[in-house]
Amino acid sequence: MKIKAFDKKIYLSSPTMHGDEAKYMMEAYETNWMSTVGKNIDEIERQFAELIGVKYAVALGCGTAALHLATKLAGEKLYGRPEPGKGTLFGHKVFATDMTFDASVNPVAYEDGEAIFIDTEYDTWNLDPEALQKAVEMYPDVHLLVMVHLYGTPGKVAQIRKICDEHQILIIEDAAESLGARYKLDGEWRETGSLGDYNCISFNGNKIITGSTGGMFLSNSKEDADKVRKWSTQSRENAPWYQHVELGYNYRMSNVIAGVVRGQIPYLNEHLSQKKAIYERYCDGFKDLPVHMNPFDPVNSEPNFWLSCLIINEEAMCRQIRDDYKAIYDPEPGKSCPTQILETLAEYNAEGRPIWKPMHAQPIYRKNRFITVNGDGRNQDGILDVGMDIFHRGLCLPSDNKMTPDQQDQIIEIVKSCFI
Repeated sequence: MKIKAFDKKIYLSSPTMHGDEAKYMMEAYETNWMSTVGKNIDEIERQFAELIGVKYAVALGCGTAALHLATKLAGEKLYGRPEPGKGTLFGHKVFATDMTFDASVNPVAYEDGEAIFIDTEYDTWNLDPEALQKAVEMYPDVHLLVMVHLYGTPGKVAQIRKICDEHQILIIEDAAESLGARYKLDGEWRETGSLGDYNCISFNGNKIITGSTGGMFLSNSKEDADKVRKWSTQSRENAPWYQHVELGYNYRMSNVIAGVVRGQIPYLNEHLSQKKAIYERYCDGFKDLPVHMNPFDPVNSEPNFWLSCLIINEEAMCRQIRDDYKAIYDPEPGKSCPTQILETLAEYNAEGRPIWKPMHAQPIYRKNRFITVNGDGRNQDGILDVGMDIFHRGLCLPSDNKMTPDQQDQIIEIVKSCFI
């Protein structure tokens, strides 16, 4: 196959619109419900509570807002309402997934807590239960965990929950990337977004369904849902004037944005099928290359395949060096590396992305504790750092559900060319 640059850019994962979104946005416009109340908000809260299998849903301006209020709520549950000027986690530590986007863990800092990062495992690229168990032994006074499902693949929820239940640890479930994914817990298939004590999803522009922005807090507790709804509207009290007893935020979703989300909901299963087909075509296309696709547990989980990723076998890696801002590599026949593949994709007008750089390696968090299956990951020479290994050898492939099979075949050939 002769490889040519794409005339139109192939994106990593861009919004896919269907037309209903505009109808509901116009409904908000024509009825003049342009603020943070209206039928679109009411509908998506009702539909997502039903879809995810929880009693309550609160629509918010972004997924980060949902994570922040979930974190604030968990801190208040554990430690009570803080003094003015201090977050609910002031003076407390929180276990957190290490290999993720920083929006997962930044709310711990918003609430003045200290994140302890837990290393990754190879089976699902999510938080390692063995490392979590080691962390619990080292820090028995920690009672909160931020758990993420990376790239739409559920983590080892059963093992994680068992550890958390035994040690009275509450779970904030970050399901921002995994809407539509399912996990079999205690013999019952459940949607991600219903597996923690506090649960969050995202409608960011690159997610499997989108509002351009937006997020949602999910819960079976009316008290928690009401508290989040109040906090998200500046914590206004029930008084004739603006009365405030506690700190609030302008975090509520717009009824216009909710119209976009509402129009996307009927197409969730279609998007899921498209994403799965992309993943499977990559698996077949790369079967003769020294690479593996991002893994999952086929018995106990059904990913949403939001992003298809690959990891290069160690023996097939050419020399690659990264600092905090750039990367270089030495080409070598028969070998490649993420930098070479990503640069080559870009040359052909296709978008890829490095794997999430682990939080413990981010400059902002380099003083935070980091725990592996062997204990302290900061002060042991030669310790296996799984997250950094996956970051070093892995990359996210173009996974846009508007990509045609022919276009994906060309992407596959471009990747293959890097190993010649």
